[in-house]
Amino acid sequence: MRSGAWWALLVLLAGVLVAFTVGRTPVSLPQLWAALSGGELSESLRTVVWQIRAPRIVAAVAVGAALSVAGAAFQGLFRNPLVSPDILGASAGAALGALLGIFFSLGLAGIQFAAFAGGLVAVALVYATGSAVRQGDPILVLLLAGIVIGSLLGAGIGLVKTLADPYNQLPAMTFWLLGSLAGAHADDLPALLVPVALGLGVLLLLRWRLDVMSLPEEEARALGARTTLLRVGIVAAATLVTAASVAAAGIVGWVGLVVPHLARFLVGPSFVRLLPTAALLGGGLLLFIDTLARSVAAAEIPLGILTALIGSPFFIALLGRAQKGWQ
Repeated sequence: MRSGAWWALLVLLAGVLVAFTVGRTPVSLPQLWAALSGGELSESLRTVVWQIRAPRIVAAVAVGAALSVAGAAFQGLFRNPLVSPDILGASAGAALGALLGIFFSLGLAGIQFAAFAGGLVAVALVYATGSAVRQGDPILVLLLAGIVIGSLLGAGIGLVKTLADPYNQLPAMTFWLLGSLAGAHADDLPALLVPVALGLGVLLLLRWRLDVMSLPEEEARALGARTTLLRVGIVAAATLVTAASVAAAGIVGWVGLVVPHLARFLVGPSFVRLLPTAALLGGGLLLFIDTLARSVAAAEIPLGILTALIGSPFFIALLGRAQKGWQ
């Protein structure tokens, strides 16, 4: 493991430690050790550690890792450093699905399922639109199709918000769109962890192929890569983890855009090292941001606001340090 990957692992471990100990109910290191080792501890602190913070930590790591790896995969696949996981409409589709779930009062499980299904349907629609256009660069056509479908989905989101009850439904829709892990519970984790584990597993298995797919289409085919099949697999896996993350946490921006660049500075452009490092780094950084969101003010700050406030200047700083080529 390179030194950069060790730094990413250190960020993740530090994020877990801070997330367990910092909050409105502080937990000291001896108390945390007692909770983890089964030692003597008050029932209230044991509840805070195991039933409140532990599920939220697992959810934050899963969402951060999923968005970071999906962002790195999309940036390599589309050969564009400004691509993020929502480029093919997964986030917009999931958002529209969730808002429809809130509009029809489906309950939490129904809202999450609607968001998950909306993200998958949106990307399937983008891919069908891109496949129907047989002229031009397939990657560029897919990218443009994602922008167009994303715009249509954005209009759908606006329409649902306009039709919603302004006193009961609209505030819930607005808060959900801003992103939060406040609703993370142990019972909800399988709905997040299963698709994230499946999608990340596929992307990590294909990380050697991603190095080839980041080359121009003709060069990748000359090296023997089955570009169409690989593109479908990468897009499907990245969409799966993005839709699952959005369904669980709402819209959490900037993580999938900034973290892959940070990982690239640590371990270089090769996806063999880049994807695992991005997963560790993304999980750790989102843990720090989520801990800040729930502890810095009396009311919890939505994740989307903090990631934008932190990610925007951070990305500008990264651009200032970047060399001529993004790789």
